[in-house]
Amino acid sequence: MGRLPEPGSLVASPAEPDWTPPTRLGSAVFAAKSAVFQARRGFEDLIGGPARHGRGEAPGFPAVVAQSITPLWSDERQAEGGHQRGKVHNLRRACAALNGVQIPAGQVFSFWRQVGPATRARGYASGRMLQQGCLVPSTGGGLCQLSNALYQAALDADCEIVERHGHSRVVPGSVAEVGRDATVAWNYVDLRFRPQQPLLIEARLTADQLIIRMRAAQATTRPLRAATPVIERALANVRTCSTCNEAACFRHDRAKGAVVEDRTAWLVDENWPEFQAYAAQACGPEDLLATPFADAIAPTRYRWNAKGFQHRGSADVEAFSRVLALRRNWPTNAQRRQAELDSAGKIAKRLARLAGPEVERLVVAQSLLPFLWREGELGGRRYDVLMTRPPMDALQAWLDAAFTRHPDRKSLSDFRAPPWLAEAERAALAGAARVITPHAAIADLFGARAVEIPWSTPKPQTRSSDVQPRRIAFPGPTVARKGAWEVREAARALDLQVMLLGSELEGEGFWDGVRVMHPSGDWVDGVAAVVQPAVVEEQPRRLLAALAAGVPVVATPACGLRPREGLTIVPVGDAAALTTSLGRLFGNA
Repeated sequence: MGRLPEPGSLVASPAEPDWTPPTRLGSAVFAAKSAVFQARRGFEDLIGGPARHGRGEAPGFPAVVAQSITPLWSDERQAEGGHQRGKVHNLRRACAALNGVQIPAGQVFSFWRQVGPATRARGYASGRMLQQGCLVPSTGGGLCQLSNALYQAALDADCEIVERHGHSRVVPGSVAEVGRDATVAWNYVDLRFRPQQPLLIEARLTADQLIIRMRAAQATTRPLRAATPVIERALANVRTCSTCNEAACFRHDRAKGAVVEDRTAWLVDENWPEFQAYAAQACGPEDLLATPFADAIAPTRYRWNAKGFQHRGSADVEAFSRVLALRRNWPTNAQRRQAELDSAGKIAKRLARLAGPEVERLVVAQSLLPFLWREGELGGRRYDVLMTRPPMDALQAWLDAAFTRHPDRKSLSDFRAPPWLAEAERAALAGAARVITPHAAIADLFGARAVEIPWSTPKPQTRSSDVQPRRIAFPGPTVARKGAWEVREAARALDLQVMLLGSELEGEGFWDGVRVMHPSGDWVDGVAAVVQPAVVEEQPRRLLAALAAGVPVVATPACGLRPREGLTIVPVGDAAALTTSLGRLFGNA
């Protein structure tokens, strides 16, 4: 918020020769006047102010009828870095409150009614606002860039402007020169407009831009406005508390504390050894590691080594809630998966609070990604993704294709992610700088953006010499997406004994006609091969263990392993090819 557009859309103006430092008395008078105006506006809104609008769904508003695109970063002076990051953080918070808001035709939209007060308790940081002739540090500073953008989009969408206030200082080259600016200050300096048709606001940040779009059910013939041009001139003459060097000013010392260091926040979930090794090499001395559990109470699969990280945080309450939810005996796998998604959303929201305005870069666990996108936490930041599974779109397409071929295998269709989650993940992955994964099939989906890290190689296990020549191990669980049907067909055709290493989920009698067993000791002992013809496989740990022990492995590309000695690759869903490969392995062909 402020009384002057942010430098992102301004041109520097010459220093004012008659400027004098602000005084404590002047600031007190300003605060007293503001309090009176705030009280009056609060009373007016209480007895008859505009409503707070709910959210709509983008598919119902397919046409973009107006837009504003403005740059986020503008001031390269090092002393202003903290306030620049604070401004972007504030825009991130406010856009999360505005994105998806649906305004019915004929009803008034109020900026402050939707956004709410920009206080530290609500997650806002110190940005800059104009007060007494200076750009000064202020909690919530910088929101004028958002109100400017909303005003311009509202004009282009033919909305009736109910309330709008121009900035008190017109800077050459700014939108204020042409009357397309709108300043805001809680709560008495507001932006209000009334659309002629139902509109949905799209408000989001990329790494470099603020994007505001007005969406409607039907398109207009008017061409969309391109990105707002920025006149390239130095900002050295814009007076700010951090750069003016007026030591006599009472704000001078306070401003120095506003400069903060930038850092990367690692918002992680389950600890894969591959990601732990990557983090140990890539983390910086000021980085933050945010994990589901604190070290002292973390289960092994969520225990991260924080060595090399300066800062640490966790989401213990939310993480324990997830553990309890997943231990419930859910009637269906779909219900269990939904509970897992709900819990991940809560963990993501908690960990995101640890990433303050100083965080310009994120490294994000894929399980948290769509929730962070929905909450707007990725905006204004560059981010990498730790990928543990195929993107939801690809994963569900693979399962759909398999179900089309085999409609009798009901478990192939027992769960699909909510459409919003798949869409959010798709959009978030599109904006990611890099995806980091040991999984070959996932890396291949992202081309040059993929960073393929090596799988962790387990220690070789000592095997007994008593190998049963027709015994195979199936890592399981016994479910169609892991290739259980193909294994059953091959075992029947070749009279193989199958060691089952996972739960049996396809129902009683599934393995009729096959000699099955369960491990009584070290599962690698006595096994002639390990077979995993999966449609989807995220962590091929047992395949890696088998290869390390010298046991032949037959798997599909979906298992994520690159060709290597001892590994036979077969097509997904092809029982005949699996039977042929195993026949050759056992000397039947």
